[in-house]
Amino acid sequence: MAIIGEIIKKAVETADKIFTSSNHADAQKDVLIDLLDTAKKTSFGKYYEFESLLENEDPRKAFAETVPYHSYDELRERWWQRVIDGAPDITWPGKVEFFAVSSGTTSSKKHIPVTDEMVKAIRKGGLQQIKALADFDLPPEFYEKEILMFGSSTDLKKVNGHFEGEISGISASQIPFWFEGVYRPGKEISSIQDWDERVEALAKEAPNWDIGGISGIPSWIELMMKKVISYHGVETIHDIWPNFQVYTSGGVAFEPYRKSFEKITAKPITVIDTYLASEGYIATQIRKETDAMALITNNGVYFEFVPFTPENMDENGSIKQGIKALNIEEVEEDVDYVLIISTVSGAWRYMIGDTITFTDKAKAEIKITGRTKHFLNVVGSHLSIIQMNKAMEVLEEKFNCDIKEFTVSAIQEDGEYYHSWYLGLEGDFDLDEEKVAQSLNEILQRSNKNYKVARSKALKGVRVKLIPASYFQKWTEETKQKGGQVKVPRVMKEEDFIDWKEYIGGLLD
Repeated sequence: MAIIGEIIKKAVETADKIFTSSNHADAQKDVLIDLLDTAKKTSFGKYYEFESLLENEDPRKAFAETVPYHSYDELRERWWQRVIDGAPDITWPGKVEFFAVSSGTTSSKKHIPVTDEMVKAIRKGGLQQIKALADFDLPPEFYEKEILMFGSSTDLKKVNGHFEGEISGISASQIPFWFEGVYRPGKEISSIQDWDERVEALAKEAPNWDIGGISGIPSWIELMMKKVISYHGVETIHDIWPNFQVYTSGGVAFEPYRKSFEKITAKPITVIDTYLASEGYIATQIRKETDAMALITNNGVYFEFVPFTPENMDENGSIKQGIKALNIEEVEEDVDYVLIISTVSGAWRYMIGDTITFTDKAKAEIKITGRTKHFLNVVGSHLSIIQMNKAMEVLEEKFNCDIKEFTVSAIQEDGEYYHSWYLGLEGDFDLDEEKVAQSLNEILQRSNKNYKVARSKALKGVRVKLIPASYFQKWTEETKQKGGQVKVPRVMKEEDFIDWKEYIGGLLD
């Protein structure tokens, strides 16, 4: 009998009952007041008179009326560049030691401050995720197994007196001492810079570990597991790690990878979705009855929500200044919102770039529905990422195929607009691209009346190019960072799409 596991399981269940709160509005009020009070002596706090906001009878309303929305580029140009250069007390007290660097879809390269308070908040978010395991009916034995966290290298780059890396690498480099005994692949392997070398070292040691849970971005975790399987000449990952039961997904949606995971596993696994961004630990799944994630409302991140409608957005995918934001108690279920955050890393009314919808307002449970810039409206088609994802599911069923990746752009030729799609398929396929394009066009017309109108007027046609899903992976490896927290852009600007088309053309030649 797993006596230690029984003890840990009971402790997790007790902690879950004690610490789970349902008063999200009050929690959010407290978070904002703490943020304003802590940052009131900073350059940003003085400029926007945080002390006066704290004296207002409704600090949340005063905050929203005083501080403008910020994109990453706006915040960096005016405030964060000084933080990056080493200046203290700009948007948060003290000097920032860590910066999460990523090649994102909202900017070519981001340097997001990661303060000591944010490191603590991410740890706390991880503990809340552990508490949530109480709802998943895991056997006591699970709590005695090791946890494999596989993301970016923990060997952070020192630049001008601070350290840079991806958020997964920063988080792993700062794990508490009490977790080191069960943390795999361990400090030595995690610090290897080259992704292929890191995976090779992991695969070599894999049989020596008793892995119960794995955490990381689906695309890279899939590749890692395939490497382990190949290295040892076995059929599934359970031949190496027979007690692997829980996969904690993050970074991108897991669903497109479900079929691939099923092919390389021999037993059912519990998938738990999380929302850890470079800007903070936003949400985590806490119930087995749903794949929605609960916003972490008491952990250094203050949330606001703006309805994601054309009239609220400018041509760059940013919220127009002056548009009213809603507090957490004002939102409605099944409505797309642009997510706005203010954090203990000195982000203020920051447009993180994601759109979400509430599936359960009382529990503050959400799903990510897309990106503000993964939105195709060049000719009034008003296509959201969620409609695109659903269209891919219908295509998969109709043509009996597995679409793991896709990207689309509105391109102009001889004064006419076309939607040009690249679909990344897993496995062997022999499909007629024109028939797929025709079906995709019909699906979107049925699901979106704005798209149907556009197709009858300004949108001349739809084109589809079918390519191996691995080409998306190659593009990420060669133009972004292998193994990093990189999101393949679902919607590309026309100038970026030209480079993409040329790159894929080179692979097809």
